[in-house]
Amino acid sequence: MKVIIASDHAGLELRRELVKALQELRVEVDDVGPTSAESVDYPDYARLVSRAVAEGSAARGVLVCGTGMGMAIMANKHPGIRAALCTDEFVARMARAHNDANVLCLGQRVVGAGLARSILEAFLATPFEGGRHQRRLDKIREAESR
Repeated sequence: MKVIIASDHAGLELRRELVKALQELRVEVDDVGPTSAESVDYPDYARLVSRAVAEGSAARGVLVCGTGMGMAIMANKHPGIRAALCTDEFVARMARAHNDANVLCLGQRVVGAGLARSILEAFLATPFEGGRHQRRLDKIREAESR
């Protein structure tokens, strides 16, 4: 599985920790920045990750900012993206199992590195359940096409 990851300046340190975690898990990771703590605009990085996931060049995306909220809002503007702002492992598992979320959003000011790693692991390990949940995803896709 290939994961693309990005942050803004407020999520830089947590993103670096998550890149290490992905490497330790032997997951192919594409870290698209930024490379310094200089102020950047989160929509630019959310767009990079969302595009890669929507086009299929990465199976999952991870976005980190101060709260995760801005990244989630921007990522969800892209058709085919189901970005989930997760604050614990349960939310991450449900986002995958019931919503087939394909982009994980985290807030550096909200979760510490240890919890963020656990959330990431839960997000990557949980399969989509399908069944009744597929019907709901189909309705989301229909709404996106309008």
